[in-house]
Amino acid sequence: MKNPFKSFDNLFINLINKRMNNKFFSFLFYNITNLGGPMFLIGLVIILFILEDNMRSLGFEIACALIVSSIIVQVLKRTFSRNRPYWILKNLNTYGIDLSDYSFPSGHSAASFSTCTIIALNYPKIALFVIFIGFLVAISRIYLAVHYPTDVLAGIIIGVISSLIVHYKLYELISTYIQNNFLGGRVLW
Repeated sequence: MKNPFKSFDNLFINLINKRMNNKFFSFLFYNITNLGGPMFLIGLVIILFILEDNMRSLGFEIACALIVSSIIVQVLKRTFSRNRPYWILKNLNTYGIDLSDYSFPSGHSAASFSTCTIIALNYPKIALFVIFIGFLVAISRIYLAVHYPTDVLAGIIIGVISSLIVHYKLYELISTYIQNNFLGGRVLW
């Protein structure tokens, strides 16, 4: 894929991956990136389902947003087939991560922002905190050289838009459909 934002990508991958490189950031970003991964997010949704009713509702809404954003991410990855930065650029700090799928857009960024946006919409008092965590996950993808900055920005946009659509449009429709077709009209939560 020809990248019209090459100078933007090069500037910020150089700044974040090379200039910010130190032991603290390496430890932080190598570990925090997992908060946007499938193992953590599936675990989070399961834990929320186990808890009380309003947490089940939050877990279901997060699961819906993750499904919507993941579908969009996978379609775009297969459409654009953009190689990952560490496959192309020389002298990046790579941290031993070796992924076999494509780079655009960032799935971790989309997933973390899907989750953070849903939490922020439902619990505005912690919105800044969860959005901050989402940004750390997104920056980690650049720091670890597995995504270009434009991949991350696209992932953030996909995550936020998916969550807004789920929160304001799809959640009620999906809940009602499940209640009417699978629960005999009983309330889901």
